Amino acid sequence: MPIKTVIIGSPHVGTAVAFSILDVLASVGRDWELLHGVTPSPKPYFQASLRTLDGAPYLDVNGRKVTPDDRIDAEPLPDLVIVPDIHADFSQPLPKDLAGLADWIAKIHATGATVTSICSGTFLLAASGVLDGKEATTHWGVADIISSQFPDIRICKERILCPAGEGHNLITAGGASSWADLILYLIARLVDPEAARRVAKVWLLNTHNDGQLNFASLANARQHEDKIITNAQVWLSENYMNASPVTEAVERSGMSARGFLRRFRRATGQSPAEYIQCLRIEEAKQLLETTQMAIDDIANDVGYSEPSSFRSAFRKHVGMSASVYRRKWQALNVSAAK
Repeated sequence: MPIKTVIIGSPHVGTAVAFSILDVLASVGRDWELLHGVTPSPKPYFQASLRTLDGAPYLDVNGRKVTPDDRIDAEPLPDLVIVPDIHADFSQPLPKDLAGLADWIAKIHATGATVTSICSGTFLLAASGVLDGKEATTHWGVADIISSQFPDIRICKERILCPAGEGHNLITAGGASSWADLILYLIARLVDPEAARRVAKVWLLNTHNDGQLNFASLANARQHEDKIITNAQVWLSENYMNASPVTEAVERSGMSARGFLRRFRRATGQSPAEYIQCLRIEEAKQLLETTQMAIDDIANDVGYSEPSSFRSAFRKHVGMSASVYRRKWQALNVSAAK
């Protein structure tokens, strides 16, 4: 029997990911076989549909009209649910349709369905309550806000895939393009590994084996209203390469060291030392992407007196060495054709 699969649709859902999943799932047991002159599978492995709360056509986040296949509560009920990336202001209450979808996810998971999410879609699973007490991943850009709103969930933002729950019936994936990692994992698990390999080869899909830390910005975007700390952040952003920037920032604030450290962490969620480390690594990433400077010179330029300390810190924050990072991202330095 085909695996009954529902991809969640909504005006807040990314259409590109949703339709990519529909196309890839439809190709299992078909496209590789056609390319090799073999008779395709007589029945599809996945019976996949795009469903919304009410089944009505809608405009997606980019203003394109989308016509779903059905309502989410239509028969047959799914064995597998996939929530693509969601575009909403997560600091505000969930829009009505997303709140309704979250309620449905909780109910369908209770029936035994496997529930999965991609990117910011993890927020919908979190809101449904199915991730309480479990590990999950999401897009690095929304990891902190999910952690703050749902403290019972352990967010592993370095992970690309995070299976959890009984029988791994909850699976969350990282940033948007990790939909490919999720789909290949599901095909390997629910069909067989050879089917997943064939799909990957037909569609030229790569898994993100190096995680998603190397994609993440380390810039602290946390909002607060502490003007003294805001001024300190501005000064640190311009002087992070100094030998003792934290000491200087404390002196400039006119506060005691202990008071400054406590107030800085309360406002930013980081210690001043952690904040400086992130500023330095983020600048080093930019230099690695755009220049041919020697790595030791970059280390010195951003404030590390010992290259070994820089290399260790870089690997910790980015998940790969500086040289590997440079090779990966300088591949995009393509000049315009003349």
